Amino acid sequence: MNTRELVDAMDRVTASLQVPISIDDALAEITTAAVRTMPAIDHASISITGSDGKIRTLAPTGPLALQIDELQYSLAEGPCLDAVTDDPIVRSDDLRADGRWPRFGPRAAELGIGSQLAFQFRSESHVRGAVNLFSEGVGVIGPDDVQLGYLFANFAAAALGWNRTHETLTIGLSSRQTIGQAIGILMERYRLDQRRAFAFLVRTSQTGNIKLYDVAAGIVADSESRAE
Repeated sequence: MNTRELVDAMDRVTASLQVPISIDDALAEITTAAVRTMPAIDHASISITGSDGKIRTLAPTGPLALQIDELQYSLAEGPCLDAVTDDPIVRSDDLRADGRWPRFGPRAAELGIGSQLAFQFRSESHVRGAVNLFSEGVGVIGPDDVQLGYLFANFAAAALGWNRTHETLTIGLSSRQTIGQAIGILMERYRLDQRRAFAFLVRTSQTGNIKLYDVAAGIVADSESRAE
């Protein structure tokens, strides 16, 4: 990425800031960003429970993500079910061979999903949700994917007005600080809340075809140069 590319992308995104962003659009930005920034992840979605206890899917990145979620709901087993109902993080590196979900795992593999991550978040009323990250490969999820998954779960929770309660974000310190700095700069510069500042980062990444971290690093560097 060069400075001109970043500036051009930011200009285009700035022009779009006057357009109100709905909660559906905000969540779609999050799942799309997860797929774009995590090489091992091919599909993503968000599952939430309603006041009636039923689980539904929001912001799937495509029909396969929705199909895999609905398969878990219908079978009453799978990583997203475990994350929504119990565990703060659920990981499977090989769904077909994973004995925790004897019905779901083989079916998911037949549909082309080899691995999955799910991250729980909660509302103050104890309604729960999960960010679901799917990979078509087996054994391809790495530590960076787990760390970034926490980040996207935090943003999903923030977009919904919910809270992450179980663990501190463990993304690498340098990356976490850079992304956080960039969000703070955008909040101050454009008078945005956290959700829209994150949407700004994602839109700039997509508009300029620039990695999310590189966008954040460029914004921080630009702010530092202005302060000199």
